[in-house]
Amino acid sequence: MERLQSKIEGKGNGIKTVIPNLTSVSQSLARPPAYVIKYFGFELGAQTNTNPTDDRWIINGAHEASKLQDYLDGFISKFVLCKKCQNPETDVNVKDGRIFLDCKACGEQSEVDPRLKLSSFILKNQPKKSKKDKASKKADRKARKGADKAENGDHGSQNGSPHDSNSDHHDENGDVELEAGSDDEFTKRIQQDAKEIEDAEPKEIKWSVDTSEAAVKARANILAGDLKHNLMIDDDEEDNAEGNVYNDMGTWMIKKAEEQGGVAKVDSADIFLHAKELGIEKKHKTLTVLAQTLFDENIVKQIPSRAVMLKKMITSERHEKAFLGGIERFVGKEHTNLIPQVSPILLQCYQHDLVSEEVAKSWGSKASKKYVDLSTSKKVRKAAEKFIEWLQNAESESEEDEDE
Repeated sequence: MERLQSKIEGKGNGIKTVIPNLTSVSQSLARPPAYVIKYFGFELGAQTNTNPTDDRWIINGAHEASKLQDYLDGFISKFVLCKKCQNPETDVNVKDGRIFLDCKACGEQSEVDPRLKLSSFILKNQPKKSKKDKASKKADRKARKGADKAENGDHGSQNGSPHDSNSDHHDENGDVELEAGSDDEFTKRIQQDAKEIEDAEPKEIKWSVDTSEAAVKARANILAGDLKHNLMIDDDEEDNAEGNVYNDMGTWMIKKAEEQGGVAKVDSADIFLHAKELGIEKKHKTLTVLAQTLFDENIVKQIPSRAVMLKKMITSERHEKAFLGGIERFVGKEHTNLIPQVSPILLQCYQHDLVSEEVAKSWGSKASKKYVDLSTSKKVRKAAEKFIEWLQNAESESEEDEDE
């Protein structure tokens, strides 16, 4: 979370403090900015605007950023942190006139003190459900379909890539040999890297060898010949060039993670810029590569910090499906110990607008052998049942509210 900024404007009785980055700070806390500004108003005894149309959040009077930051710490302690494990990854849930913080880390449901002034404000201004109304859903679906058509028309015809244009029509039978080959190549490389890194960690000399360019190339050369054949058809063909570009992206991610001591330390801006340099920042298969190389065992906590970059790249249902496919392979083949966490992973993706409700439900309805074997796919979707059930219950509650 970035630190609060404040800008004092006006003079005399008209002096006021503007917080230009309140929206960004509130998003980091997963709380509406109106809650934060109102909390400041209560603590400072000053008037505030809780619904500005121009995103200018104002407190009457002159207040330094350091002072506001101290009050923000109080807000976090009372309305964000889990009372049991002190984890900030909580959701506000209002039930029967009481405010609860649902912790995503330990599962604890702790009650907020109802005597606090802000508690009354929250009860009167309950957080909006993350679900969209029917009109918004319809508009989103229409926009995504338009984006899909544009992508098929612009890129499919120019690049002549058969697996690019058909990838969404073979989810169930896995009949996309070239694309599956590309995914398998990255899987083999990632698994090999993970083993070498694990072996190298106790001995620094091995670690330094693993980060060299020669070592990375050597790892690429140990891939199975049939998989390499699927990717390297002909140097003059654009399909092949495109496949190699995805290899380059995956190799770059692995090397950066090794050099910087972990994938979490690789800057999101650098990742996006590198994808842009390769000309694949708008390609849906890039999301499959990133889903397998962008995270580690702490994926649930890492998704929020990567959400801004990923949202720039996920622009259609095809991109969402490719991202889910990469996640499925990541947990199903590379980190099987994370399979029980599939529901929390999907919840983070959904809450940060990386995956829409429609795509998530469609994905969870039927196992597919496109990204993993059918048995593994069933296990992953079994682990996702809790999330899918939550989506369906939320839909039912939303429809009941509309009927009322």
